[in-house]
Amino acid sequence: MDGVISIRDNRTGRNTARIGDGVTCGSAVQYGGRADLDHEFPFSRSSVRKFRRGEVIAGAGVLIDMFARVQRGMVTASTPLPDGREFIVEIIPKGGLIGELEVLRKQSLSLEYRASSDCELHFFDGRSLRELCANNPQFQVKILSKALARVSELELRLISNAGSNLRQRLARTLLRLSAVYRMDAQNSGDELTISQHDLAATLPASREKVNQCLRRLREDKVVDGAQGKIRILNRKALEAYAEGEA
Repeated sequence: MDGVISIRDNRTGRNTARIGDGVTCGSAVQYGGRADLDHEFPFSRSSVRKFRRGEVIAGAGVLIDMFARVQRGMVTASTPLPDGREFIVEIIPKGGLIGELEVLRKQSLSLEYRASSDCELHFFDGRSLRELCANNPQFQVKILSKALARVSELELRLISNAGSNLRQRLARTLLRLSAVYRMDAQNSGDELTISQHDLAATLPASREKVNQCLRRLREDKVVDGAQGKIRILNRKALEAYAEGEA
């Protein structure tokens, strides 16, 4: 299956096959010459796909030979828990990569990737990535260092959450999401667009308990907002909750 990726084509509902040289598959748009949309990956061709909020980008267990960079919007990476709930392992912001390690190792995806907002992804050929890593040790170190940093951040977050109560975990999650939103120059990071389901799955916790914590934060004038949106009103107070000081 080397060279095949199962990525949803949002126009036709079909899966797209491998994108080869000079070929357009599904809704992908091919660009000739250098991929000037992403100077970090000087490959000869890339494809661009847009996804609407909630659409599945790639499912777990798929053997891929392409990786992607989030050009606009955000993507969630999730896995099911033994009790049937969803655990959002990571929220990938603009500039983040998807599937680069699996491409290098020729392994299938272990997580499901879904658009958490309307987003645009740039896809690159996995074979080109492997060749560049083999011929350019500095580039290989750069790719692996970024991946290691993401894994280390996740491990530290899981360790920290293990010894924290739900209110601390919720406050830390909101601050982390605020930092992700702030990477967009047009966003101050004070208004977050996230569903109750996704927020509960990120912690993870039940929606009922998360709603109770949010209600307390609203009563304390720390956050505000309607369904699907949370606005941070008092960042210092939220930081105090995150540290367990309040």
